[in-house]
Amino acid sequence: MSQEQWTAVDGYFNGLLLESDPVLEAALRDSDAGGLPQIAVAPNQGKLLNLLVRIHGARKILEIGTLGGYSTIWLGRALPSDGRLITLEYSPKHAKVATANIARAGLGDKVEVRVGAALDILPSLESEAPFDLIFIDADKPNNPGYFAWAVKLSRPGTLIIMDNVVRSGGVIDADSTDPGVMGVRQFTSDVAAEKRVTATALQTVGAKGYDGLMLMLVEG
Repeated sequence: MSQEQWTAVDGYFNGLLLESDPVLEAALRDSDAGGLPQIAVAPNQGKLLNLLVRIHGARKILEIGTLGGYSTIWLGRALPSDGRLITLEYSPKHAKVATANIARAGLGDKVEVRVGAALDILPSLESEAPFDLIFIDADKPNNPGYFAWAVKLSRPGTLIIMDNVVRSGGVIDADSTDPGVMGVRQFTSDVAAEKRVTATALQTVGAKGYDGLMLMLVEG
């Protein structure tokens, strides 16, 4: 199996199961034009997020890591008419692009972009908790802190999703000095030790390469 084949398979399924979407395509183009890194979720992964929101019946979502708002749009579109999404972005430059993309998607009344370091903003969200679904896709070294706050801002039944947990297989390297790998490994140990959460991790391959995600359900 090769990257070329993984990408082709994604293209096959996306061509049949995902309709052309000018708003999402424009969000990616504007992100590229703005110089944002090309690390947004793939279209099929965005659709997965959308389906998980709908399956779970989430009405209030927290996203940690906005980038250009591509995943935000997928999440926000799944909310009911009175739903709400708060998304946290460290970079003012990224937040500006995301805000424009979110507005073009017609989600400005449901989605709020808050700018700053997530670990500084998260304590202020306690009065707005609990959230029904939390998607974490930000800087990996801070994953342990993001997870700790996600649990604090949850309720029994909250679904927490963490992206990029496989790190091209690097996650199994106990001697890694890569800050991202170290952050994911510590986060995974924290999840395993957290008795209020049950979780599983899935490896993925596709247009974005080899990685994976973790799904966590808060039980208590």
